[in-house]
Order: sequence, then structure tokens, then C-alpha cells
Amino acid sequence: MENIALIESFSSFKDDKMIDRVTLMAILEDVFRAALKRKFGSDDNFDIIINPDKGDLEIWRNRVVVADGMSEDDNEEIELTEARKIEPDFEIGEDVSEEVKLVDLGRRAILALRQNLISKIHEHDNTNIYKQFKDLIGEIYTAEVHHIRNRVVILLDDDGNELIMPKDKQIPADFFRKGDNVRGVIESVELKGNKPTIIFSRTAPAFLEKLFEQEIPEVFDGLITVKKVVRIPGNKAKVAVDSYDDRIDPVGACVGVRGARIHGIVRELGNENIDVINYTSNPQLFITRALSPARVSSVKINDETMRAEVMLKPEEVSKAIGRGGSNIRLAGQLTGYEIDVFREGIEEDVELSEFSDEIDTWIIEEFSKVGLDTARSILSYDIDDLVKRTDLEEETIAEVVRILREEFDD
Repeated sequence: MENIALIESFSSFKDDKMIDRVTLMAILEDVFRAALKRKFGSDDNFDIIINPDKGDLEIWRNRVVVADGMSEDDNEEIELTEARKIEPDFEIGEDVSEEVKLVDLGRRAILALRQNLISKIHEHDNTNIYKQFKDLIGEIYTAEVHHIRNRVVILLDDDGNELIMPKDKQIPADFFRKGDNVRGVIESVELKGNKPTIIFSRTAPAFLEKLFEQEIPEVFDGLITVKKVVRIPGNKAKVAVDSYDDRIDPVGACVGVRGARIHGIVRELGNENIDVINYTSNPQLFITRALSPARVSSVKINDETMRAEVMLKPEEVSKAIGRGGSNIRLAGQLTGYEIDVFREGIEEDVELSEFSDEIDTWIIEEFSKVGLDTARSILSYDIDDLVKRTDLEEETIAEVVRILREEFDD
């Protein structure tokens, strides 16, 4: 009965940790074997019998009877006189099985057993949590804000699992209070030591894709497929959709009448501007659609370099590039092509890189970030517009404009 009482004491952990009794018994056996190995040097000659229904556990030590004074290993051998105290008719060479009571291990060993059990149960829980959330990577998830720090938000789900949302996984317009319910996706799960670290994200493209599945029935039912999502979180996104049923307009179904269907998604993402585009396997047509709202005159692609030369009317260039170069950058990510913009009707032009002896490389790179990589593309704007579009100082831009104008004046 001593063993049962001790095990009942240990098994109280299972109610707190929601661990089933059979698993607890298996953990108990591992813990006890470790304790036996520490006390006796080996656990190979011990039998541990577990009855999970009764919550009982028996430990038996098996030894061989040897003549008195001939024992070389007290753990595996027992002298004849000692053996006959257990059973008077034992003879040399016979096997003796003797029950070991937990209380015989000593108070300190029992305390160590208890501590080791707690550790093993925590490890078991953490492994299960890791496996559970590993299967949820990329899936939409809801959790409650528990603690707000400077660079991270800590959330708890209904089971008390901790999720971490770093600053760069939050949409810039996000503002949270303790107790708020937040939607996002499980982006990654890592085991650091024995503790799982669950990263929660609202900026991942997968979050927008899963919102489409939740909010648009045709996507949920598989009638419309989301082919690819690219985002500048909180600013702009492009979503390529396709339907295998010609009777369904995938863009119209996703946007809804006057944007009714997509409005909830836009609001969830802090008013992120979402362009929904008809997917096509034709790269020229796909690039044309991806540069919406700009109207493209022609597209010439090079599949070897994965570059595309796009010709537009001068008034369409700013639309194609977008604010801060966001539109052309997302179009490139969506289609997989590096997109170069050219103005229709302007024959003479010079790559900005040709002026590297007069203009610093970092300045050229700043212009290129917003799609301005030729002399004419810069000269088509006044200085105030260029200041708004780039991170460059007015004096720097004025000097660049002067250099470029001299080139064409010459």
C-alpha cells in the first residue's frame, strides 16, 4: 500500500496537466528506473510492474544466490544466508526476486523522484505543444493579448499556451489592449531548450490568404484558388486568384458588390489596400495585370534573366511605380520578374548608372528603389515630386537634376 499512496500523491499532477493516466505511468517508470540506477548502479536486473487501472506500481529486484562471502556485486548477487531470510529453502545458483518498497529508497530519493516527475511531465507537455503547433503553421489562429511590451506582444490561447508576436510581425496600424482577441497565423514553432516558442504573425502573406478562405465562401469551397499573395503589411497587397469554372469571375467574387466582401479583410489589416488580380500562365498578360491600376502599352520579357521591359505612356508611369515604388515592387514579387519601366515616345534616354562618376552610388540606388533608374524618368518629375517620392534631400535632388539636364543640353 505504501507504493500506491506515493503514486497517488505523484499522480495528482495529471489533473493539473491534463495528462492521461497511462502516459503518467510510463513517465513514472522512466523516473523510477533513473532513481534505481542512481542508488544501485544499474536498473537492468529490476522489473517494474505497473497497473494503470489501480494506479499501482511494484518494483522487484532479481539476484542470483551465491555462497556466503562470494558476492562480488551486491546488486546482482545475494549471499545464501541473506537469501534464506527471504525464503528458507533457497539454494546456490537460484534466482531471488525481492520487492523494493519506495520508502526504502529514502526520503531524499523520494523528493528527487517527485522533482524529476514534474520535470518529465513538463517535458511531455512541451513536446505535445510543439507537435500541436507545428501542425498549425500557416493556419489562422485567435489568441488573447496577455502582456504588451515595447518590442513584443505576449498572447495566450484558450488552453493557456503562450504565443509571441514580435513588433515586425505586427501591422504598423495595430494597437492592442490587454484582453483584446487578435487574429493572425502561426508562423513558426521552435524548441528552445525544452520550451516551445510559438511565433504569431499578422504580417505574413499566409494571414491574408487564410482571411480570403474565411471570408469568401468560394475560396473556402475550393471554387476559387488563391495562387499567390504578396504584401507590404498595412500598406498594399496583391492577390492573384484563379477559378477552374469559367462561369465564376474570381476577382468579382472576391471583391463583392462595391467591395462588400473584401471590406472586412481590408479593415482587419488596418486598411491595407488590396489589389485582386486574375491569375494567368501567360507572363506578359500576368505582368500587365499585376501593374494595375497602370495601363501597360507593351511587355517584353527575358525568361533567362527573368526581367521584363514594360512600355507605358508617360502619364501611366507613376501609377505603375506607385507610392514609394510599392506597386512595381509587389508586381515583381507576384510575377517573379524584375520589371523595368520605359516611357513611350521617348527614344533618347540614359541609364542612371552611366552617371556613377558624377552621382554617388547610394543616391542612384535610392532613385532605383522607386523605379527611377534612367535620366528621363527623373527629369519627367519636378523637384518637389522627387522629394516626396524618395528619402533624398532637396539639395541632393537638385544637383542630380542639374547633372542630368546638362547631359541632354549637350
